[in-house]
Amino acid sequence: MGLKRILVLLAEGFEETEAVTVIDVLRRGGVEVVLCSLGDALVEGSRHIVIQADTTIDSDGLTDFDGIYLPGGAKGAATLRDDERVQKLIRFYKDNMKKVAAICAAPIALERAGILKGEKVTSNPDFRSHIKDADYSEDPVVVSGNIITSRAAGTALPIGLEILRQMGLEEEAAQVSRDMLFDFLMENRDKVKA
Repeated sequence: MGLKRILVLLAEGFEETEAVTVIDVLRRGGVEVVLCSLGDALVEGSRHIVIQADTTIDSDGLTDFDGIYLPGGAKGAATLRDDERVQKLIRFYKDNMKKVAAICAAPIALERAGILKGEKVTSNPDFRSHIKDADYSEDPVVVSGNIITSRAAGTALPIGLEILRQMGLEEEAAQVSRDMLFDFLMENRDKVKA
């Protein structure tokens, strides 16, 4: 099957939990994750946590991955939406039947790319009005063909696991879920205080 690879797009103002949790889950599942900035190698998130990217949006080889993932954060998502290089990448991944995943506010970038017509998607509730082309769902994680969307920082771990499953790594997803005690949490959610 070969090693699966995901490109994570990081724009200034990205939501840290949505980025780091998914990166962590994918790496635990054996996926090679490459962090791609739109500018400098150091990218500052919405809570002022700085992450070092592995590559930049102007690098070669950005279409060679099995999928892309866009974290949310209002400022970061708007930048992803408004950057033509990102828009071109999103369309390439959709057109070539590769995985396109986005969480929270980031589905607005998928909307701008014009890839949501006839698809079922979700987003952060605050950005629902931005999603015009799709059948909108309030499920925590929504899979529609090769598009995977999710709602907010609290659903970062579930979308990470779903991306693994959608890449054919079901056993790895189950193992990561067990190792992180996510299964235990779901089985005991009535005992967990929010």
